[in-house]
Amino acid sequence: MKTKILMAAVLASLVATAGAAQAQDEPRERPDFATLDLNGDGGLSLEELQAQRAARFANIDANGDGAISAEELIAAAEGRAEDRAARMIERLDENGDGVLQQDEMPTRGQDRAARMFERVDADEDGVISQEEFEAAKERHGGRRDHGKRDRG
Repeated sequence: MKTKILMAAVLASLVATAGAAQAQDEPRERPDFATLDLNGDGGLSLEELQAQRAARFANIDANGDGAISAEELIAAAEGRAEDRAARMIERLDENGDGVLQQDEMPTRGQDRAARMFERVDADEDGVISQEEFEAAKERHGGRRDHGKRDRG
């Protein structure tokens, strides 16, 4: 039982670490069906899915001791971040210089920021006063969920 709890905690922290490392413009890569179908029989068994999970764990467990340390989690996350950063530059680098300039960066968050600014700027004077800031904070009850909804 302790092993199951420990594994669940490790996997939860792995998922949290991987989620935190995800670049905001990169969708999470998931294995395709053929990769998961280890025996090629056209169906996914529980054993095949568990084997994939075990393989991911073993891949992160760099020293092979059967446990994942914080250092191993960080190293795995850094490797994924490096890959995502390289793909992002390749995808967005319009002038081909190997780096991203401000005008090459996605702008989709700017619209959201403008809408949020308009909601907070109650007197529409183009400036958020401390009172408007505090009122907005009060309306949101100090939430730090950044617009995420309860999906329960």
